[in-house]
Amino acid sequence: MPARALLARSGLALLVLAGGVLAAVGGVSLGFSGLVAVLLAAVVAACVGAGIARETGGPPSRQAAMNAIWRTAAGTVGLLLVLTGSVVVAGGALTVLLAGCVVGVLLVRWAMRSARCRRAPIAPVVPLYGADGSWARRLSVPALGQEWLRTSAALPRTQGTSARQELVRRRQEALDELERRDPAGFARWLAGGATVDSDPAEYVSGDPAAGSDAA
Repeated sequence: MPARALLARSGLALLVLAGGVLAAVGGVSLGFSGLVAVLLAAVVAACVGAGIARETGGPPSRQAAMNAIWRTAAGTVGLLLVLTGSVVVAGGALTVLLAGCVVGVLLVRWAMRSARCRRAPIAPVVPLYGADGSWARRLSVPALGQEWLRTSAALPRTQGTSARQELVRRRQEALDELERRDPAGFARWLAGGATVDSDPAEYVSGDPAAGSDAA
């Protein structure tokens, strides 16, 4: 294993361990009533996350909603417990500083993803290669990933029922082709959240035996 990857994994393991310790401290310090409040907050966050997932027009809405529910609920519980534990161990001022740093990193990452989606040219909504889905078989895996990103950026700004239906159809055909070429990689993308601004091509490998990975 490369030294850089080993260091990254070691650092991640240490962060997870530290977060687990802080969460345990926070859970003990909150008591029963505090834990109930945390669980209620997680339920509310999960409902909001599920509603957002259904409106994104991404992969199968049921799968996206279930992923959003458990991820949002778990993230809310973990975040609240870690913040509480951090206040107990390090004090409020340091906790606010650390939380601000984390929020800043997340905002930078979100801005970079949004910029990548905006840079991708928006494809026209008319069928380019016919309505039978054969166009997807002519594209490479990276090109199919870009098709997903382009249509993700285009969908919120597309007016008219027929135009939106065409975009949705093309998105589904691109996903179907990616799943056909690498079911395991496609499943990893779905398990990773499968958001509208994430590139499925980063998880999917072309299948040379299928003879369809050439543009």
